[in-house]
Parts: sequence; structure tokens; C-alpha cells
Amino acid sequence: MKKIIFIFIFFVALTSKANSHIKHYENLEYIEMEIFRNDQLIGYNYYFFKRNNDITEITNQIKLQVKLLNVNIFKIEGYGVEKYKGNQLISFESKTLQNDKKKFVNLYYDKDINKHIISGSSYSGEANVENIIGNWWNHKLLQTNSQISPVSGSIKKQLVTFIAKEKINLYGKIYDVEHFKLESKNKDLPKNKKLNFDIWYDKKSSMILKVAYSRMGKWEYKVKNFY
Repeated sequence: MKKIIFIFIFFVALTSKANSHIKHYENLEYIEMEIFRNDQLIGYNYYFFKRNNDITEITNQIKLQVKLLNVNIFKIEGYGVEKYKGNQLISFESKTLQNDKKKFVNLYYDKDINKHIISGSSYSGEANVENIIGNWWNHKLLQTNSQISPVSGSIKKQLVTFIAKEKINLYGKIYDVEHFKLESKNKDLPKNKKLNFDIWYDKKSSMILKVAYSRMGKWEYKVKNFY
């Protein structure tokens, strides 16, 4: 019962601020995440924040490489740009090279129909404005019912469950966090298509500090620096 009450309070509090979530990051310029596989550093995920009047631009850079016996078995290099006017997502563009396969997303907001228009490597069409881009800088991932893949543009319905309040140690610093589970709503999806993440959220900074999942090993995204 306590867990249910906490989840309700958390989502009411977060939802009440949903239209102003960009303000939570108004003083943020940079997030550095390191990517680990089986406790070995394999790459990075950087976010850069720029502002011009009421336009906020978040640039995402990601690069990782998994080797086995000195042979590349998995490699990703990508770049994306989200733009917001006030709190409204108005565009997103990304290009990703995954194991030599090109993936992309081109999204813009059509205010006449109040929807996102997506052209992506996995999906082209309309999307409800409640969808957000599934990048780890944005804590709104924990309150939405669906997200847009920043790699391919596909729309993924999700369920978020509160697990517990915890303490985590990141690079020698202790954080009081809230642990959530984010999973695909459709349980019939192939395993390699399912969302299945553990997420640690720091309410004080309004930031997701750590993400973990299992897929061909144990993967972790950890925030090393932000300012």
C-alpha cells in the first residue's frame, strides 16, 4: 500500500510540472554519461544544452564499441538535436550508424493538428505530442506512456514501476535516488525489441543518473559529470 501511495504522489507531482519540465534544466549546460558493458568502459553519451530566448537546443552525441578477441562485434556512433520552443518539442533530427547500418529520425511539430510528424528509418507518420524522445537526459521518460526512439523514430508504449528509494555510489559520490523499472507494455514483442530498463532518478537535480539493462551482457549508463 505504501508503495502504491508513493507512486501516486510521485506521478502527480511530476505530472503537475510536465508542462514546465524544460525549466528543470534551465541552468544545465552539459551531461557526460559513460557506457559500460560487463563493467568495462566501452563508450560515452554526451548532452549539450544551448538556449536562445525561448528556444532550447539539446545536442546528443553517442559512441560505443564492443570487441571480442580484437574484433568489433557491436558498434554505434550517433548524433541528434532536439529543439524546444518554451516547453514544446518542435523538432528532432538524428543520424546513427549501427554496425554499418544507417538509421535516422526527422521529426517536426505540426501546430495545426497538434501532432508530431515523423520520418524515420523504422516509422513514418504521426505521433501524439505526449510522446517524448527517448533520451536519458529527460526525466519525463518516467511519466509518459510512450516514447519515440531517438535512433529509428519508432513509437514504443511503456510501463513504469517504482521499485524503491535507494542510495547509489557514482564515481565516489553518494546519491539518494528513486529506482524505477521501465518496460514495454506489449509483452509479445521480440526480446531484442522490448524496453527493459532499470532507472535511478535523482529528484534533487531532476536527473536520471544511472540506467542498466541486460542484452548480450550487463550494460550501464552512468552520469560522470554535469554542470
